[in-house]
Amino acid sequence: METHSPKTGESKEKYVHDVFENIAHKYDIMNDIMSFRRHKAWRNYTMRRMNVQPGETALDLCCGTCDWTIQLAQASRTGEMIGLDFSPKMLSVGQRKIEKLGLQDQIRLIEGNAMDLPFPDDSFDYVTIGFGLRNVPDYDQVIREMRRVVKPGGRVVCLELSKPTWQPFKGLYYFYFERLLPMLGKWIAKRYEQYKWLPESLASFPGRQELADMFRAAGLEQVEAKPLTGGIAALHIGTKGNGHV
Repeated sequence: METHSPKTGESKEKYVHDVFENIAHKYDIMNDIMSFRRHKAWRNYTMRRMNVQPGETALDLCCGTCDWTIQLAQASRTGEMIGLDFSPKMLSVGQRKIEKLGLQDQIRLIEGNAMDLPFPDDSFDYVTIGFGLRNVPDYDQVIREMRRVVKPGGRVVCLELSKPTWQPFKGLYYFYFERLLPMLGKWIAKRYEQYKWLPESLASFPGRQELADMFRAAGLEQVEAKPLTGGIAALHIGTKGNGHV
């Protein structure tokens, strides 16, 4: 396992792949800790804003252990859901959840690369990515691919950790992420280096308005950028128009 953050796209991809292969078995509990147990509330809020209708389809990128994929399937009831991730171990955890809930006929999991989606243009009503965009080597490429495969009138939805801007909360937040979180990772998941990656990935990630601008640059319209819990996280939604970029 590397002990430093990667600099190039290829090394970042391998590094992050190794991170998630190593922490898959503890990912769900660490998600609670990372988000101050708020990630489920953020996702529930996002689902209310999306208002998925029966029969609608979705592609969930960087689906990890499939919590959002499952929630999308339950909202759609009958629409096909595809979860894509590059970590086989994360997908295997997700597959067990799907089978336990009896959703294996509605949800299909694929090991793949979010920067090069194996789907034709205009395929899905929604394309989502939850807490995964900051882990990819090229944010713009992923957003372009999400726009490509969503149907005209469909929506691209990103739920991601973000950067608080007001003090003293900002200082406490960064102290938690940079100092305490890696230690919690070491204590709970027996992984220190892997949880050092999380604050490093956030430090280089665009702020809320920057990411909204990236959505617009990719050709998405009616872009919304909503801060959540004081800016700890942000919800971005963009709609695909009928024109071409």
